[in-house]
Amino acid sequence: MANVAIRKPALAGRLGGSATVRLTTAPAASRMALRAPAESLAALSSALGLSVPTTPKTSSRAGARSALWLGPDEWLVVDEAGADLVALSSGAGALHSATDVSHRNVAIIVSGPGAEATLSAGCPQDLSLSSFPIGAASRTIFGKAEIVLFRTEEDTFRVECWRSFSDYVFGLLNEAAEDAGH
Repeated sequence: MANVAIRKPALAGRLGGSATVRLTTAPAASRMALRAPAESLAALSSALGLSVPTTPKTSSRAGARSALWLGPDEWLVVDEAGADLVALSSGAGALHSATDVSHRNVAIIVSGPGAEATLSAGCPQDLSLSSFPIGAASRTIFGKAEIVLFRTEEDTFRVECWRSFSDYVFGLLNEAAEDAGH
């Protein structure tokens, strides 16, 4: 049998945090960058099995699938069950662009009572519950890295970042979590 190199996922096995914050790497998921005009959204929503959101900083969710609004005609669709999102969207019969970005991104789950303070250490947005409620999503920065931030619960956030920045983002989150734990 030939030796076959097995690639470890970025951040495999990494854990971090403090007494008030837990950092974990999210399980593998499929991701799609979606661009479409407004008149295509009904067909795309039907094909994807969820309502593609049209309001800034919002998301929609159905089962393991979420659509995060990133711009007037742009979304990140994440399926934690690993569905082939590009194939699903191809059945919409509507004008759109769909690109599989599953291997580009890594997600870090930031949870616990200090999650908001941890993220605020490197993110310029107001992450208070009143300004960034459950279901809020936006493309922003954390430190010097572009991320997509998604609040999934009152004290839980999903941080999507490019895998090439994942060590930097995880390290900065870990430092901020230690500060938030004091």
